[in-house]
Amino acid sequence: MERIIKTFFVFLACAASAYCAGKVSAHKAPEGEPLNARYKVYANGENVPVYDCKVSPGDEGRFKAMDSVPDSHKYFATAAYAYFDFDGGVSVKVETASKIESAKILPKSAGIVPEIRGNSLTFKLDRPQNVVVEINGEWIESLQIFANPMEKDVPKPGDPNVIYFGPGVHELHTIFVPDNTTLYIAPGAIIRNTIGEADKPGGVTDRGVKWYAPSVHLVGKNIKVRGRGVIDGGLCHTHSRQTLNMSGENISVEGIILLDSPTWTLVVDNSKNVSIDNVKIIGRRANSDGIDICQSEDVDVKNCYIRTLDDLVVVKNFVKGRECKNIHVGKCVLWNQVAHALSVGAEIRGPISNVVFEDCDVLHDIGREWTLRVYHCDSAPVENVRFENIRVEDAPPKFISLWIGEAIWTKDSERGNIRNVVFKDIDARGKDLRAELKGFDASHTVSGATFDNVKINGEKLKASDVVKNEFVENVTVK
Repeated sequence: MERIIKTFFVFLACAASAYCAGKVSAHKAPEGEPLNARYKVYANGENVPVYDCKVSPGDEGRFKAMDSVPDSHKYFATAAYAYFDFDGGVSVKVETASKIESAKILPKSAGIVPEIRGNSLTFKLDRPQNVVVEINGEWIESLQIFANPMEKDVPKPGDPNVIYFGPGVHELHTIFVPDNTTLYIAPGAIIRNTIGEADKPGGVTDRGVKWYAPSVHLVGKNIKVRGRGVIDGGLCHTHSRQTLNMSGENISVEGIILLDSPTWTLVVDNSKNVSIDNVKIIGRRANSDGIDICQSEDVDVKNCYIRTLDDLVVVKNFVKGRECKNIHVGKCVLWNQVAHALSVGAEIRGPISNVVFEDCDVLHDIGREWTLRVYHCDSAPVENVRFENIRVEDAPPKFISLWIGEAIWTKDSERGNIRNVVFKDIDARGKDLRAELKGFDASHTVSGATFDNVKINGEKLKASDVVKNEFVENVTVK
């Protein structure tokens, strides 16, 4: 009877905390792969490997990395990342070599308060999410933790419809994924892309740099990319190739980590019915955009973590006569280092409509562009864009922009229009934040901009806070 009573109370304690019974899968690092020396991580007591990753520096070096392509690779800092899967609840412990005086877990909206003891801290997660741990004020070389859901229906090696990469390091040139195929990158797998004789240049950029086929190229219908492993572009020279490019229908990318892309990281091009879920992207070289959605429709991006030098998530349309529409971006954690966090443009030669950015956290925005923007320098219409329920914890002065004009990206002789853009339930913190609206002329205007419950440093935006020129009409500030 005494044993039964003790078991009962242990069961109650675990049920109350929801962490005792949580299942964790902490994946082994590939043999010989160097690990980060600053942090150690444990999930429900299991050791979780912590890896190094190159990130943009916090000083002026990040602008040099953007503006000098041949030298872009020289400017970086070294941060860390760790990943594991869990089901139920998990207690995460982080250890460092020195005493922890202060710490915070971002995004703040997650409401996670760590418990600090000496040179370690602990915190609990009750659901999968991507968080950043900043200790003793260190934020550039911080620890990024990707807490994934447990995988289900894992593909098997040898399946004729599966391209399978198991644990370990794989160096290769290009992966082509056709119709009805799954590319699976297992936990503990690292694919390192290379440039070799087997690659063929795909063209020449305006800076005279040869472009090669994407490292991972998805072409066709009913394609999946999934897993927990890593695709690393660090062996490819800057501006050489995109990391993952898709063109097709019914395509999904889920769970993987994309590091150090030579240029744009994940490109949705001329595609329909696309899902991008829980993808983690860290980029630090010139034009290393996170996710570029181009002349595509019915695209859903959610639960992603993106920290890049250039644009984080951007919607474009290079093709006249083709629509780009029904784009949804939600529940993402973002870190903007030079360019835009969430934006439409600049290249808009075909119409863009029905774009929603919502329920996202921008941890740091230290860029020289704008956090939330429609950037229009070509001829097509842009309409029905929503920025909603977005939290910006560290915003630059260039905060909100709707802009029509001529820029280095301009291809068309005519300008377009921007219609019906809503900023709703936005909460931003920063110094001297601006909202600016600029039309081009009387025929190419910004019309129908709504600001509804936009707060800057806790104060609601007023109509007098919105700067606009004479080619802006029908602005509402609630």
